[in-house]
Amino acid sequence: MRRRTFLTAAGALTLGAIAQEGVARGVTSTSINPTLTARDPLASKNAQAVYAQLVALENKARAGSSPVTIMGQHIEGQNELYNPAYGDTGGTTYVGYYYNKVNAITGKLPGFVEIDMGPGYGSTNGWGIFNQRSYDDAQGLPVAQKQWQYIDDAVDLTFGVWKGFPRSADGTYNYNGTAVNIDGTVSVTLPLANGGAASGIVGTCFHQPYPGSPLKDFSQVLTQVQGAYPGGDSTYPLATITTDQTWFDSVVNWTDNTPQYQALLADLSVLAAQLSYFAEYDIPVLMRPYHEMNSDSFWWSGKTAASYQALWSIMYNYLVDTKGLHNLIFVWAPSAWTPNGTDVPWDFYPGADYVDIVAVDDYNAKNAAPETSAYTNIYYTGLVNYNKPRMLAETSNVPITASGSNALAASPWVIWSIWGDYLTNTEFNSDNDVKSTYYATSQVYTGGSGTGYGQNFNWGSVHAD
Repeated sequence: MRRRTFLTAAGALTLGAIAQEGVARGVTSTSINPTLTARDPLASKNAQAVYAQLVALENKARAGSSPVTIMGQHIEGQNELYNPAYGDTGGTTYVGYYYNKVNAITGKLPGFVEIDMGPGYGSTNGWGIFNQRSYDDAQGLPVAQKQWQYIDDAVDLTFGVWKGFPRSADGTYNYNGTAVNIDGTVSVTLPLANGGAASGIVGTCFHQPYPGSPLKDFSQVLTQVQGAYPGGDSTYPLATITTDQTWFDSVVNWTDNTPQYQALLADLSVLAAQLSYFAEYDIPVLMRPYHEMNSDSFWWSGKTAASYQALWSIMYNYLVDTKGLHNLIFVWAPSAWTPNGTDVPWDFYPGADYVDIVAVDDYNAKNAAPETSAYTNIYYTGLVNYNKPRMLAETSNVPITASGSNALAASPWVIWSIWGDYLTNTEFNSDNDVKSTYYATSQVYTGGSGTGYGQNFNWGSVHAD
């Protein structure tokens, strides 16, 4: 979730001087050799293959050997489908609009797409589902709930990124470009055609409403007034929830099996049902839960490090051990921090046995001297000693601009992912900036398959079978 807290001007001016002060505790390594099976011996073959590719990109960066970054795009499906004030559309559109928008601007596609398995848009009740699908059947949730259509469409989008779209019948939903919904409407994803074969890799975050909330709306995720954002996010209620440490401790109190802990598992069961569909087809998912824990944005943010780590381990054990989801690649993503400040994230790290990729959500670019071409380097450097692939999980600006700024020169993250409608918000990016990034084929990997998309990487090569 985007935040608009920025480094101070003084912080920006001393970027080079303080970069080393932000380095995480650990042992520096010039190359890394982690494998997914070290964390999860049952990790799926495709998950292992994707992770091996990300490790290879990280090692190229550490060696200074022509590093390459995968360009990514977060999809705010709930805004694309329901919010008429969102982005540059002038009205509601379809889930994946901003995936397709990259192609409209550049003739290329993102190589990584992240969706949200989070709350309903304008929800007035608890969890629900829209179409009755096989992976939802066991949940017993109310059907034909329009605010949950975006989840169905987002799942279909990510299947189409991994498997290509449109494609031959393969037992999945919406493989040929249309899905007739329970209310008779049709979800059309034909504009997302990307070559009919492997076209990229995928991920999800989880904006989970607080455990026990009877209302599973986005307003039940936030703990502070967010203010107005470009693109229409101000339509979300600015009312906030209060979740103190005592309450949070009860959420993670598994030993006493508290009602709050049971409510947490109930929410995670909804997430697990969606992820089980990916696992059934061995589609690896970069799972990025409970992000920005070092901020004050969400109900899981700003709590003690020990209780946050307990939340992460409960989530991990539930998804992997209880639900048997071995297709997940776990991403830990603190918010951009101030070196030596009170918001440094190191103590929140869940540990190498629970994390595969270390990341940051950084919206400081516009206010932190991007003309230096190194505005994310303080975080890139700060994460080096965890000896994991490093990812820029959320940001507003493309890394290479039409004016010649090139953040990838100093910080070749394995993935650089733009959040939603920031892609076309002219306060942050011009179309020429987006083109400059996507045309830098020696520095970035783009998505798509077949011909006509300008892709420069064979995404089928990361499929184990």
